[in-house]
Amino acid sequence: MNGAFYISAIGLGSQQRALDVIASNIANVNTPSFKRSEVRFSEVLAVRNDPDVPRADLVDAPISSGVRLDSAVMIDEGGTIQSTGQQMDLAIEGRGFIELMGPGGQTMLWRGGPLRIGEEGLLGAANGMALKAAITVPADATAVIIGRDGVVRARTGTDTAPVEIGQIALVRVDDTSALERLDGGLYRARDTAKLTDAQPGEDGIGMLVQGGIERSNVEMTTEMVQMMLVQRAYSANAQVIQAADQLMGIANGLRR
Repeated sequence: MNGAFYISAIGLGSQQRALDVIASNIANVNTPSFKRSEVRFSEVLAVRNDPDVPRADLVDAPISSGVRLDSAVMIDEGGTIQSTGQQMDLAIEGRGFIELMGPGGQTMLWRGGPLRIGEEGLLGAANGMALKAAITVPADATAVIIGRDGVVRARTGTDTAPVEIGQIALVRVDDTSALERLDGGLYRARDTAKLTDAQPGEDGIGMLVQGGIERSNVEMTTEMVQMMLVQRAYSANAQVIQAADQLMGIANGLRR
């Protein structure tokens, strides 16, 4: 069997997966704090060692059998902070994640976004998950003030001076490949992930920005160029299969 079929089939599958990654990036261009992904390809090698056809120059020599998509890596680069002027919008300027309490008590990681005050007064994300810091906002609070250092203050009643009600801490993930990306801008740390607690501004972990939203780090022009390159590679693999099929058709049509 012509090996071109197998090599091109691997290439077609890899380019299809690459298109899926690019499509996901483009679809989330307006998703707050979304991190784009890039694909990594690796070469597939086959060892030529046929005892019936001894060729000293090729025995045990690796022969390229195409490429395959090895992984899709999340690019941990911060997006542009867009000012909204809304006191309940929160962004992280720099690396770091905010911890949320997910369903069942598991910890979720969050890059920020719209905040809301829950039924019990707990400060949390717009999806209803409370901050792991368990910050309770007084019922008569007229304003919530979040400093760049993560200190949360509330102005209540007729008091002019805000009162400190809690502290938002951040965590740093040494290897973002150990994170599992979920819907709604959430992340779950796998068992292999190493999380380091720090206060905002310490160890380069970043600062908090109230009244702002982090935009995705997806660049439409870059993604469109990558999509065209992948489409060309996909077309080239399809043409190789077509050419191999034509050659086999010619070989099968030979007459002695």
